[in-house]
Amino acid sequence: MNQPQPIVTNRLKQWRWAAVISLLGLIILSLLWERWLAPIRPGGSWLMLKALPLLLPLRGLLHGKRYTYQWSSLLILAYLTEGLVRATSDTGLSQQLALVESVLASIYFISVLMFCRDTRPSLTNPELKRARRKQR
Repeated sequence: MNQPQPIVTNRLKQWRWAAVISLLGLIILSLLWERWLAPIRPGGSWLMLKALPLLLPLRGLLHGKRYTYQWSSLLILAYLTEGLVRATSDTGLSQQLALVESVLASIYFISVLMFCRDTRPSLTNPELKRARRKQR
């Protein structure tokens, strides 16, 4: 009877680590892209500071905080939008990097949504609802 709980736990771990790894990939990509690989200006640009907001949800993601997953899903949409715009407007290496950014942001967004869905206390997941009541 307790067998479904480990399946939920493993699935949550997969969504959680997919989000963390894609976020770290976005941070590294943003820094490399705007500093060395294909900066807007030679020698790098201030656009590499766009990686700073991505650091905000990192601690909450590592600790499995559901609220962090919820608000960071809104934050990541700006990076998805930037990737899609630059993938259609830039050329060369910058266009390819924009496609990578779009893929990483999509992976992050989907994994965060799935994590939030699987951790919601509801009729579809009564174990989590009971566990949350015990924590309070």
